[in-house]
Amino acid sequence: MKRLLSRPARLTRPQILVGKSLVHLLLLGLLAFQFQLGLSDQLGADPVQALLNFTGLNAIHLLLITLLVSPAAKHLPCADLMKYRRLLGLYVFVYALAHLTTYILFELQLNWPLIGSEIIKRPYITVGFAALLILAALSVTSPNSIRRRMGRRWQKLHNLIYLCAGLALLHYSWSQKVLLAEPLIYWAIAIVILLLRKDKFRPHRRPR
Repeated sequence: MKRLLSRPARLTRPQILVGKSLVHLLLLGLLAFQFQLGLSDQLGADPVQALLNFTGLNAIHLLLITLLVSPAAKHLPCADLMKYRRLLGLYVFVYALAHLTTYILFELQLNWPLIGSEIIKRPYITVGFAALLILAALSVTSPNSIRRRMGRRWQKLHNLIYLCAGLALLHYSWSQKVLLAEPLIYWAIAIVILLLRKDKFRPHRRPR
């Protein structure tokens, strides 16, 4: 086993394409299936709340997995894991957008004055909306062509993913009206991941 882990594993282009296809199939399929259950009234007594829980929690799950990709690729003998990071990050945005869409469409019934009022007056929605705006900015700038054009500014912008993680967890904890219990588990996991990525927060010294 030790010998196996010490040998770098390289994925071929077809293997990467198959892996990405499976990610699309799994994540889009789960999302479509959950909405299908909701529309056919098979999500229990409160289908809107069930959809909000599914999309919101899975957005956080995917966000934590995305943050884990870099340390995993660094410590495991498979650097090709990095080829999945952008795709997973885009699905964080897809699930978070589905979360907001569910809230606007089914909870607030497209009442736009009320939607604006909720975002401004309810702090836990404000921080959740701020996290979504960050995810939107990261998704729009994720293509390699934009990355090359932005240069160093790209990395600075994409470091906002850590702020986004904090806002998303704050939104979740606030919506549950408790910090302890389940939200605490997510905070603990996020802290462990951030410790694995502590090199990102060290100030860079300019070469003399």
